[in-house]
Amino acid sequence: MVLLEFSMSPLGKGESVGKYVARSLDIIDKSGVSYRLNPMGTVLEGEWDQVIAVVTRCYERMKKDCNRISCTIKIDYRKGHSGRLSTKVASVEKQLKRKVRQ
Repeated sequence: MVLLEFSMSPLGKGESVGKYVARSLDIIDKSGVSYRLNPMGTVLEGEWDQVIAVVTRCYERMKKDCNRISCTIKIDYRKGHSGRLSTKVASVEKQLKRKVRQ
């Protein structure tokens, strides 16, 4: 399983790109892949082909009306482990002996 964090936004569309992010999140949500939205991007969890396919769909949709797109992607693969969207945070909380803000 992989965790894939990505941020994709159009350039030249002004300061606020929330409508473009919302379109991508709609694609992500409908994909069935587990995810977490955060203020700077979205983290997907699944098999390599699944998560890359979701990012590709977001890109294909954005390029329809955006001439320039900026995208950052970070991937963490760990064999035999799933549910890391929550367990990675739980591990840190266990070390701290308290809940952290999310």
